[in-house]
Amino acid sequence: MDSSDALIARFLALHPKTIDLSLGRIQRLLGELGHPERRLPPTIHVAGTNGKGSTIAFMRAILESAGLAVHVYTSPHLVRFHERIRLGRIGGGQYVGEDRLVEALRRCEKVNAGQPITVFEITTAAAILLFSEEPADVLLLEVGLGGRFDATNVIDHPAAAVVTSIGHDHAEYLGTTLKAIAKEKAGIFKRGCPAVIAPQDYTEADETLRDEAERIGASPLLVGQQDFSVHEEGGRLVYQDEKGLLDLPRPRLVGRHQYINAGTAIAALRAAGFEQFETSAFEAGITRAEWPGRLQRLSKGRLPEIAPQGCELWLDGGHNADGGRVLAAAMADRSERSDAPLVLIAGMLGTKDSEAFFKNFLGLAREVIAVPIPGQIAARPADEVAAIAASVGLTTSTKASVESALASLHDYVWEHPPRILICGSLYLAGEVLAANGTLPQ
Repeated sequence: MDSSDALIARFLALHPKTIDLSLGRIQRLLGELGHPERRLPPTIHVAGTNGKGSTIAFMRAILESAGLAVHVYTSPHLVRFHERIRLGRIGGGQYVGEDRLVEALRRCEKVNAGQPITVFEITTAAAILLFSEEPADVLLLEVGLGGRFDATNVIDHPAAAVVTSIGHDHAEYLGTTLKAIAKEKAGIFKRGCPAVIAPQDYTEADETLRDEAERIGASPLLVGQQDFSVHEEGGRLVYQDEKGLLDLPRPRLVGRHQYINAGTAIAALRAAGFEQFETSAFEAGITRAEWPGRLQRLSKGRLPEIAPQGCELWLDGGHNADGGRVLAAAMADRSERSDAPLVLIAGMLGTKDSEAFFKNFLGLAREVIAVPIPGQIAARPADEVAAIAASVGLTTSTKASVESALASLHDYVWEHPPRILICGSLYLAGEVLAANGTLPQ
């Protein structure tokens, strides 16, 4: 019997391009499967450049704390493909098992009958098929790339459509301006359905999202800083909208930006009709939310044992300019509480703006140790990553692996144990979690 890995590898031959944004192929396949997208539980659809996964993690944790069964679809995965598909259960969902995944993939392959389709499209169809056949109270559906022509954009009437923070990324597919990118993301808004727009860092993105939601006829339109607000006060999260105020604990996920993501999650749930929860569900949710590979502290496993004793070891897959900005802000916040010097261990893809990413760490990072990303032909060589970091004024070196980079830090004389941030790519984050033996749950 084929494994899921073998089936997915076989799908690569069905289309000449890895990414080719279109709805026609997946709509055809779903039609031939009997339209499972019409038999899904209430669906909250989430697009954005940064913060999609964290916002979904908060929503899932809140919904599960309220006793609901929650399906979740996210991408990319860190270690195993199965992480993309979480099947809802009361008390907490679980990643799809190998047998169920193989069965769904084989059904899609048989019905597709060799017709052109991308891997993301056929695997998204398999996920939708699984979600349609397993009972749950809600589906949290993350856009893969963009929004308007993304394979997930086959839901005619979502319970809510959410756009998180917009920034520059994937210019080759979405455009080079914030307006163009925001218009693509706004493609998930549907007439008569709630649209939730997270607080935006750029006025152009904010205005474009509002204009598109109004043009499409999304209703109600909830805009962060206008219809709902969220801020930190005394170490707590304070959320307020027309339904009232919530005074909640600090989010479990680290960084100032997670207050925004948690607030957006609450706004989305209320817009989607899940406003009847007790305050305890919101409290439990934001303090239990987990999102591996995003400002994740590695305190157990193989890699902390390699690093210098007493250091902090952090992992984050952020890879664009705005991702670097929020990462640098989070590290700066920790620097205010201790004198630990910051060292970056970084690997990046050639498609990412490495210079813009590293500029955020000027004056903050003591050194950047560049490493390759195993198995990624699109990855920049370590010496190229180091040269880019050096070009913005950072001290750099190269090592052959994350393990050798960590081991090399024993050769330094530190006034305080260092704070180490492994960063630059979700692919690198996945390799790190696998090497550490701490797989996503």
